[in-house]
Amino acid sequence: HQACPHCGNPNPNHWSRIVGYYRPVKNWNPGKKAEFKMRITY
Repeated sequence: HQACPHCGNPNPNHWSRIVGYYRPVKNWNPGKKAEFKMRITY
């Protein structure tokens, strides 16, 4: 986990798009969570 760059919260909620919808990463299944960790931002 990374701290929030704006408020410094050490445990921020991460949201990302999965199958066309933005959802909290904490609600994803284990396979999608592992995929999220390997994603590269361009």
